[in-house]
This record gives sequence, C-alpha cells and structure tokens, in this order.
Amino acid sequence: MTSTTTSVVQNMFSLEGHTALITGATRGIGQAVAIALAEAGADILLVQRDETSTTTLNAIRSLGRQATIYKADLSSPTDVASLVPRILSDGHTIRILINCAGIQRRHPSHLFPDADFAEVMQVNLNTVFTLCRDVGAHMLGLDPHPVTCRKGSVINFASLLTFQGGLTVPAYAASKGAVGQLTKSFANEWTSQGVTVNAIAPGYIETEMNEALLRDEERLKSISARIPAGRWGSPEDFKGTAVYLASKASGYVSGHVLVVDGGWMGR
Repeated sequence: MTSTTTSVVQNMFSLEGHTALITGATRGIGQAVAIALAEAGADILLVQRDETSTTTLNAIRSLGRQATIYKADLSSPTDVASLVPRILSDGHTIRILINCAGIQRRHPSHLFPDADFAEVMQVNLNTVFTLCRDVGAHMLGLDPHPVTCRKGSVINFASLLTFQGGLTVPAYAASKGAVGQLTKSFANEWTSQGVTVNAIAPGYIETEMNEALLRDEERLKSISARIPAGRWGSPEDFKGTAVYLASKASGYVSGHVLVVDGGWMGR
C-alpha cells in the first residue's frame, strides 16, 4: 500500500476539528471511547455527576486535546433538560454525541420496585431521548463538516438486551430495547439531512456493571462457554467501533445497531 493510499484511509477515520459530547465516560466503555475519539483528533465534552473523577479528563488532555467537564445528574430530568443549552451557550459546536451512561438494577421480575424501574428508564432511555433531540436539533442547523462531509453523528449505547430479555433485569431490557428503536426513529428523519444515528450493542463485557455476573461462578461459566471469541469483552474493544461510527468511514451507515459481542448473537 502506498503512502498516498494510507493517507486517504487514515483521513477517513480522522476526527480533527470535531467536538464530541459523551456521557458515562468516567470509567469502563465510555472512558475507552472518549479517549479513542481524542486519539482520532476530537476535543471532548464530558458529562459527569461531579468533578471528583478526573482520570478521563487528564488522559484526553495528555493527548493534546481539549477536555471539559459539564456537571449533570442524569437521573434528574431538570439537569438533563438544561445540559445542552448550557453547553451551547458556552460557544461549543457539537459534531458527535455519544450516549454511553447507563445504570442497572437487579430484582426478580415479580418483585421489581416501581422506583427502580423508573430510575433505570430515566437514565437509560429518557436522558438518551432528550440529549438526542436537543443535540440533534443543534446538528441539523450546522453546515456539513469538511472532514466527515456530514453535519453530525449520534451514537447511542444499546445492549444484547436490545434483542434478548435477560434475567432479573426487566427495566434494563425495556430501556435498551427502546434505545434501539429510538435510534432507528431519529435516523429515519435525520439521515437525509446530514446527521447519522447509530447504536452500539455490547455483549458481555468486563465492567463494573457486570460485577454481579462475574461473581456468580455458575452463570459466568455458562455465559463464557457460549461466547465464540472465547473471552468476555473489554472496554478497549469499543475504541475502533466508536471512531468508525463517528468518522467519514461510516458515512453511509445510519439506523444500524452494531453488535460487539465476540460472536454471541451468531449462536
């Protein structure tokens, strides 16, 4: 491959001149994705409950990219409603939105508390809707970016439970199923106007959210035996996927839920 060809391919994945807004980036998948976008050239706006965690912020700045924390409690509809107006009033132009924040509550379905169900739906679905709507409205008013040739890219985080029911997690399954459909709904309206909307559906990943499964020896053995890749995923497995969906390389991809699961759904 010639140097010219290499340059063309690399440019397809460049995020130079872009600013990305990302939730859920203090650890795990979200942190890996935020750093990957910065490595590809983007500046990052981090949505966090508070400013006590600066690991992601510092990692991005060490790459020579700009990073800013915006405080918001995603379980608060009031905080979520005021978030995008605050960011835009500071003069930011958002080209990439990553909705990665999510919570999990586990109870037998017949005992699942209303309060826990409502909390999961607020963080995992209502917040995703509000941020998609508000950032999307902003993106639709932009001119196409000269690097990506589109106005913006929205990437939501779905789940294997977008497609499956799971055990003792009816709220999580309901929220992630809805995220998949929400992604397609926005894509249907916005793709023709220059904004792509996709989702990433992680399989079984070694993160804090899955600690309960990782501690359950019987379920761990059962799940692990079914993964064709022979291992659980890691947050690093999402760096390339996120950069692809945010970059020019995926310009003809919209309304898609991209499963990253080591082959689980193929079984």
